[in-house]
Amino acid sequence: MKTYSAKVFSTDKYELGESPFYDVRTKTLSWVDITKGTFFTQKIDDVNPAGEKKSFCFEKPIGAAVPAENPGSYIIAGTDALYLLENETATPVKNLSDYYKAYQRSNDAKSDPDGRLWFGSSVDDDVHEASGNLFCLDKGKVICRQPDTKISNGMAWSHDRKKFYFSDSLQYAVFVYDYDLSSGEISNRKVLFKAENAVTDGMCIDSEDNLWVAFWGGHRIEQRSGKDGSLLATVNVEAANVTSCCFIGSNLDTLFITTSGRNQNGKYDGCLFTCKVDVKGLPCDYASLQAFTIQSSRNFI
Repeated sequence: MKTYSAKVFSTDKYELGESPFYDVRTKTLSWVDITKGTFFTQKIDDVNPAGEKKSFCFEKPIGAAVPAENPGSYIIAGTDALYLLENETATPVKNLSDYYKAYQRSNDAKSDPDGRLWFGSSVDDDVHEASGNLFCLDKGKVICRQPDTKISNGMAWSHDRKKFYFSDSLQYAVFVYDYDLSSGEISNRKVLFKAENAVTDGMCIDSEDNLWVAFWGGHRIEQRSGKDGSLLATVNVEAANVTSCCFIGSNLDTLFITTSGRNQNGKYDGCLFTCKVDVKGLPCDYASLQAFTIQSSRNFI
């Protein structure tokens, strides 16, 4: 089994860093601080690994920011709605009040290979029992693909588009489903692997169909076989609560890792990390905008 050690990318600290993406079209990193309701972007390339950084502030928590089909645009999974962030303006494009309880918010989100937006709901306080659903926005219609989740987290699709992987954190497991690209339907859920001594969080998939899974409370990323869930490699991270990761760079062979500093006092808790690994990732899929209805707008800060 291989072991890697992550390096600190930035000493800026985030209360709940999450939703890392790398847009190969614009060479732009992005991530969010969920509880602060802030979305960040930063240009990187092989010459300038840490370029200009920008931020966009919402009034409420945001669970994720997914690159959309127009380069430089993103779908933001908010507490009350899905937003299109484009040309430095945020526009609500799908109201979520019919799908979320008053005490819930969006958590992780990703686009599937056909441009559908997948997003999960989760509880946003310490009073209510963990609950939520995994939704999919397909041609303007919100469909519940997996009901009765605890904390919807990492999502990934196999290279042949026949398998869907999903991390439900408080079920302490990553699940694998059969996936139908034409319909977006998932079926035949099975446990790929159960977590040990930590909580499964966000994840990404490499070009060999193996998963790279973040572990909340585990100081690590694990590479897991997409076929049988066996442990292939470990990335040690100098932060307790590792939240997610994605592949970045011109070769897509470096992991970009987010962490949470909430209720932690370690030197690098809440910082961003990178780690070069011995496999390449795949470019992220982009969310389609064809079915959204524009409602109103708010300026970039």
